[in-house]
Amino acid sequence: MILSMLICENAHAQLESLVMPGEVISGHADIEKECAACHVKFARGKQTELCAGCHEDVASDITSGQGFHGLDRNAQRRECSYCHTEHEGRNANVVPLDEASFQHKKTDFPLVGKHVGLECSGCHAPDSKHRAAPSTCIACHEPDSPHPESMSETCDDCHSAAGWEVVTFDHDQTSFALIGNHATTGCLDCHADHTFVDTPTTCFSCHAEDDAHEGRSGQECGNCHQPTDWHDTSFNHARDTSFDLIGKHAMLVCDDCHSDDPFSDTMDTACIACHQDNDNHDKHFGERCDTCHVPAGFAEVTFDHNTDTSHALHGAHVSVECSACHIEPIYEAKPLASCGECHKDKDPHSGTQGTTCNDCHNEESWQENVFFDHDLTRFPLLGKHSEAECTACHETQVFRDAPENCSACHTDDDPHEDRFSDDCAMCHSPVDWAKWRFDHNTQTTFTLDGAHSSVGCDSCHRQSLDIQTRLGSRCRDCHASDDIHSGEFGADCGRCHSSDSFKEVQQIR
Repeated sequence: MILSMLICENAHAQLESLVMPGEVISGHADIEKECAACHVKFARGKQTELCAGCHEDVASDITSGQGFHGLDRNAQRRECSYCHTEHEGRNANVVPLDEASFQHKKTDFPLVGKHVGLECSGCHAPDSKHRAAPSTCIACHEPDSPHPESMSETCDDCHSAAGWEVVTFDHDQTSFALIGNHATTGCLDCHADHTFVDTPTTCFSCHAEDDAHEGRSGQECGNCHQPTDWHDTSFNHARDTSFDLIGKHAMLVCDDCHSDDPFSDTMDTACIACHQDNDNHDKHFGERCDTCHVPAGFAEVTFDHNTDTSHALHGAHVSVECSACHIEPIYEAKPLASCGECHKDKDPHSGTQGTTCNDCHNEESWQENVFFDHDLTRFPLLGKHSEAECTACHETQVFRDAPENCSACHTDDDPHEDRFSDDCAMCHSPVDWAKWRFDHNTQTTFTLDGAHSSVGCDSCHRQSLDIQTRLGSRCRDCHASDDIHSGEFGADCGRCHSSDSFKEVQQIR
């Protein structure tokens, strides 16, 4: 049975070979006797499926919609045999192509720009399938490419088919947008040797040779300059630092304050840090120069002692030098607050009048308009005393050493030759020496009447009261030398005589 079947199939194959219309192309010669490889009995429509089984790349194009067979609608709906006729001999051309009429837009590589009008042989090798022609730019243009191998092969990132010179690359889509003068700079100015990868993006990497600062200001050029123009400096010292440049500072150049590497400097912004050599006060007033001075100039002083301190300056104090009161460094020791503390060395009173000098003096002048009221002391100035000069009683300006008793001042004027008490006021008044007011009748136990009332004081008070402590009250105590009776009638002269006159004898009582 099996043998009969084999004989039958062999006979059938021989029969097919006998009716074959002609030889197939050399590429199909190995399957020429296997008709079933390309044909299905009585099912012509199955023939295309068998073609796709061998020609997998074409089948893939049709399935994915790529390539000529995937893009051409006729190729998609027609049988393969419509275009590719077989059995016409070993050397038959089963892939007829009219290059003059072929529409390249029906491929994955439409011809545009400079590609239009090129000879087919310029891209398609004569012994290679058309589909084998490369579609990348670099595959054709590598010999013409000025870029190194490290560059991307996607030339169309920058160039277009319209021409190499027509560059469509948008630099803004990179991490380095081109602004200012960079926008008009040629590519090769930054991308040397046509190298567009790993290009440095720091200013200094390109402009080191143009650095007028010779590296002193660091490599962050963008801190001060901007791409529009080197001379258009955007650095703002007030905004970008904590030290605003005003007044004389605005006229300085960077090197006046900064070192060779200004952006690495740790600057001391205290005035004294820069102006120590210009400090006329020799640090006496501390390091806060701005307490008195302003950046517009040292000569312009804004410090107001009247408003900025609790001690207003008036009169002669206004023109006094600061160091006259601020003897010690101003921030180390507070100045003395009272007049007496400041003027101690010049105090003519030697401290005896206290430290509140303004009780008598004013700030205009020590000597003028002294308003001391002597009447508020223990020795008010009355009568002639009010007309006396201070120096008449006060030999020095230590006023408290002036004596208060009359005799201390009037010893030379004492007509009594120191026989009476130092308390001149018992008899005399400051209004006038001659207007004395002592009343012997009321202030002593011995009434002066008769002739006694006109007798001079020294007639009885012949010695100092300190020595002559007690005078007798009997007539004989004073008149013993005048007693013509030589004491015969006793000591009581008043028995016969009166105080009016010795010569008038009165009746004996």
